Amino acid sequence: MDVAYSVNGVPIRLTYERWYHVVENHDELASHFHDVLDAIETPDFVVRANRGALKAVRNLSRRTWLVVVYREVTRKDGFVVTAYLLDARPKGEIAWRRQ
Repeated sequence: MDVAYSVNGVPIRLTYERWYHVVENHDELASHFHDVLDAIETPDFVVRANRGALKAVRNLSRRTWLVVVYREVTRKDGFVVTAYLLDARPKGEIAWRRQ
């Protein structure tokens, strides 16, 4: 298990079980484990998602966006739900943006 701290300072767990789930559904992410953790800690922006989840978004290249969906359960605990790549900038209500 690895931990990254969200922009709110909440430790977000990425368990190996969850990572296998991500890669099983999005095999293109197999070599992006550390990019997923980096996206949580230093996103370009964070978008509000369904049911209280957040999406950390990081631009990897001109047409590649990494999206990491996570939940902050308490101020001291959170976890990754999933992660995926997009070829367009994600839309949604911005909760946080890098200055």
